[in-house]
Amino acid sequence: MRKLVLVTLNVVWMLAIAAIASAAVDAHIADAASTIGLAMCFGMGIAAFGCGLGQGIGLKAACEGTARNPEAGGKIMVTLILGLAFIESLAIYALVICLMLSGNVSLA
Repeated sequence: MRKLVLVTLNVVWMLAIAAIASAAVDAHIADAASTIGLAMCFGMGIAAFGCGLGQGIGLKAACEGTARNPEAGGKIMVTLILGLAFIESLAIYALVICLMLSGNVSLA
């Protein structure tokens, strides 16, 4: 568990440093751009971590349910796929917000 936390924090830190370095194009907007880049990195990292954790827990529960009652495997699978789609949509929403913050996508 400790190793997973350390790896996750290191990945987030490297993404934050890369975003700050690539956002510092102009001296006037360097502070705002680096702050937005840092927010995008943290936001997408937290969303991906949470969605991955939720999907793993859901898959574990579906496997245990199918192992206990093999006849209900079809209903469990349908419910699992529907639940995984809802969980994954949260990560996609976070990605859309990050793209809007970066200026690549606008709603206007």
